[in-house]
Amino acid sequence: MRIALIHALKHSVAPIEEAFGRLWPDATTFNLLDDSLSADLATQGRITEEMTQRFLTLAHYAAGTGADGILFTCSAFGPCIEACSEELYPIPVLKPNEAMIREAEQSGMQIGLLASFAPTLRSMPSEFPSNLMIVPRFVEGALSALDQGNAQLHDQLTADAAQDLQDCDVIALAQFSLARAQYAVANKTGKTVLTTPDCAVRALRARLDN
Repeated sequence: MRIALIHALKHSVAPIEEAFGRLWPDATTFNLLDDSLSADLATQGRITEEMTQRFLTLAHYAAGTGADGILFTCSAFGPCIEACSEELYPIPVLKPNEAMIREAEQSGMQIGLLASFAPTLRSMPSEFPSNLMIVPRFVEGALSALDQGNAQLHDQLTADAAQDLQDCDVIALAQFSLARAQYAVANKTGKTVLTTPDCAVRALRARLDN
C-alpha cells in the first residue's frame, strides 16, 4: 500500500514514520509538508477558504501519485480535511484524530486532551461525541521547546501539564508532535495515554486491509 502523509507541522513527520515502522512496516509512505499552514492559522486565528484550497491542492497531488490512502497529521484543520475526504472519495482520507477519538470513546467518559498548538484546542473538542466530558489542557512552551531542539524539555512540560488530568479516565495527546511524550505522561499520571499516530495507523491499515 502507498500512503501519503500530509503535514502542517514539521515535528509531525518523525512520530508517524515511527508508528508506521512499528505497526505497518510493509506500507510505503511519503511525506508532503507545508508548515506555512500552521503559521498562517496561528496568525489569522481561524480557518479560511484559502487554507481549504491549499489542503485540496496537496490532497489532489497525493492522489495523483497513486496513493491508496491519505493521512493528514494536522489536528487543527478538521474542516479542510473533511473537504478533501469528500472530494477524493473513494480514496480513504483520514483526519489525524478521528481514530484516536474512537478509541478514547471506548476508554471512558472523561477524556483529558493535551495540546501544544493552541488552535487545536479550539477545534478538536467539538469532534468528540457530545456525551463525553472533554478536559482540555494547553502545554505552554512545549512546541517552542521542540522548535529549539529541546525534546527533553518538551516531554517534561507535557508530563507536568498532564498532572491536572488525574481525574480523567484516559489522556489523549491531540497532536502527532506530542506522541513522543506518551511514556513520560503515562509514568507521571499512571493513566492510559492515547496517541494520534498509533491510532491512525491502526485505523488506516484496518480500512485498507479489508
